[in-house]
Amino acid sequence: MFNFKDRKFLLIMRNATFSVFGTPLLTIFLCLTTLAQSLGVSMKDETCQPCDDFYRYANGSWMKNNSIPATDSNWSRSAEIRQRTQLLLKGILEEAAKKTDAPQGSAEQLIGAYYAACMDEMKIEAGGAKALEPHLRRIEKIKTVDDLQTEAANLHRLRIPAVFGFGWNFDVKDGSTIIGEVKQGQGVWTLPSRDYYTEAKFAPVREDFVKYAAAMFALLGDAPGTTAANARTILSVQTKLAESASTPLQLRDLNANYNKRTTAQLKELAPNVNWAKYFAERGAPPMSEVNVAQPAFIEKVNALLVWVPIADWKTYLRWQLVHNVAARLSSPFAKTHFDLYASKLTGQKEQQTRWKRCVAETDGSLGDALGQLYVKKAFSEETKKRAEELIRNLRAAAHERLSTAQWMGDETRRQALAKLAALKQKIGAPDKWDSYPGLRMKPDRYLENTFRIAVYYQKDLKKIGKPADRSAWLSTAPTFNAYYFSGNNEIGFPAGTWQPPMFDPKAEDAVNYGAIGALIGHEITHAFDTKGSLFDHAGNMRNWWSDADRKSFNERAACVERQYSAFEVEKGLFVNGKLTITENVADLGGINMAYAAYLKSLEGKPKPPVIDGLTHEQRFFISYANRYAIIATAEYDRLLVATDTHSPNRFRVNGPLSNMPEFAAAFSCKTGDRMVRAASERCRVW
Repeated sequence: MFNFKDRKFLLIMRNATFSVFGTPLLTIFLCLTTLAQSLGVSMKDETCQPCDDFYRYANGSWMKNNSIPATDSNWSRSAEIRQRTQLLLKGILEEAAKKTDAPQGSAEQLIGAYYAACMDEMKIEAGGAKALEPHLRRIEKIKTVDDLQTEAANLHRLRIPAVFGFGWNFDVKDGSTIIGEVKQGQGVWTLPSRDYYTEAKFAPVREDFVKYAAAMFALLGDAPGTTAANARTILSVQTKLAESASTPLQLRDLNANYNKRTTAQLKELAPNVNWAKYFAERGAPPMSEVNVAQPAFIEKVNALLVWVPIADWKTYLRWQLVHNVAARLSSPFAKTHFDLYASKLTGQKEQQTRWKRCVAETDGSLGDALGQLYVKKAFSEETKKRAEELIRNLRAAAHERLSTAQWMGDETRRQALAKLAALKQKIGAPDKWDSYPGLRMKPDRYLENTFRIAVYYQKDLKKIGKPADRSAWLSTAPTFNAYYFSGNNEIGFPAGTWQPPMFDPKAEDAVNYGAIGALIGHEITHAFDTKGSLFDHAGNMRNWWSDADRKSFNERAACVERQYSAFEVEKGLFVNGKLTITENVADLGGINMAYAAYLKSLEGKPKPPVIDGLTHEQRFFISYANRYAIIATAEYDRLLVATDTHSPNRFRVNGPLSNMPEFAAAFSCKTGDRMVRAASERCRVW
């Protein structure tokens, strides 16, 4: 469903991936047909023709009969699954929190204490922002640029973004090693992307942001006459940072974001930063070279360190601290953060209930400790064996498509097949869990616990210069999602993904191939999309294409880009076909591979019967569409169009299917129907 670079990406995507939802669990139908089949029938809107708008035909009744909870900005089939997982995790955490005699540092003790501290509202309310006082005092003492850098390093150790970013990453041209990376950093400004600071259409959002910042400074105790000025200072500093930053689209250009520099060259690029001191304060090992992902941004930071007054930088650091922890402070801070920031951006009307926020926090912070207890309850060997079978069949379908792609030359085909053969797969959970050695959690210190976890993960910087750990997972086991990681040429399917209606061991093959099969195909296709295709079988960014084949590939991808750029989300707002190209190519390849694998699985078997008036081919496509059912606020849709690499869900259904003659045949669609593209207009990459 998405690509990862590092664990932090999960926490960025947590707004979608780790979000929690608050309506009752879906009723389980005990009928002659399976759960997934029943859902497919009950979700349909018979007033809509499948050849006109298949997404609404397959999901219209579900959309009419559901509403967005006040605590959410959207409600979807994925939300139903995540809610089920959340309830199971809640039970695990409540049980762990009661076991006050659990051995110190054990998985149960860590998650139990963390969850208990998060749920201790009386303690949190009494504390206000007291836990921030030592950090605020340090910021207040800043007098020089050198002091500023020291405090930025302190905040970075607490996972508070400020000024620029630094961390570890796979060396994209040598995937076997880990390299240090200096970058513009996620979160060095508050609004969702640099475009929110530079484009006129986002001016109202900026004004709302100033009101939010002023209110937060007032809660910190700033004098009434200074809060508005401080808020304007924040907007000014963050705008200066954003002006030289890469756009979301530019961040997807791997070559542009790979700029190895020696540490001496880094010093020449940004001499106002004491890099040796900063790296030492972060605990990074000695480094001879780093990747400077966005050199123009680092160069601008170098200038801003002396251009921007120290007083303004101090205001900026105070803001970065309080904004990033506001949701973990007492209700005045948490409510202000929600009412004046989160709600404005997403359209969500109410905060999530506390237990749901605490479950999500625990999963995001102590994922291995919680995950190992979750897997014992929710992921069986039977499910893993079925998963392996499905993935094996999808890989076979991918092999067939690569082998028969007429536009690809023999040498490029050989390399592509070698990459597919080398593709690693991870199912369920890690073979080895992180035991969090030395980490201690206290059941009455919520924010302090969060900071301890952040400091614990500083150990990851020790990976720099060492061989990459190929066994590491990029998501927690309870996660409902999947990924392809180009640096290791691997696909990953966490345990939380293998549950109805995405996967049901009791469902017929048509249903499972349409849902989880298309997801598996999607992740495999990522190995050969516009980004994945830049990497070879070993996870190194290397051109393994002939010039002619790359030209043919680009032409096919351009067809997809044009199609999606024409999809209108609301009047005057269109999908960004360039930003979403990799996911759109993966959607198109995934559904085609899944359908081919499904038909192959039927060979030598009796033809599946018609059920509820639907052929097995129709049930396959309905199952595919059902997994994307969603209702969302207008604010949520606009935010996704501006920042997300995925297209809105209705286009993830109608887009790929309108390019498939197999879909048209299944529903007897004819030339001229909206779901049927003329042969000359169809897109097919894989």
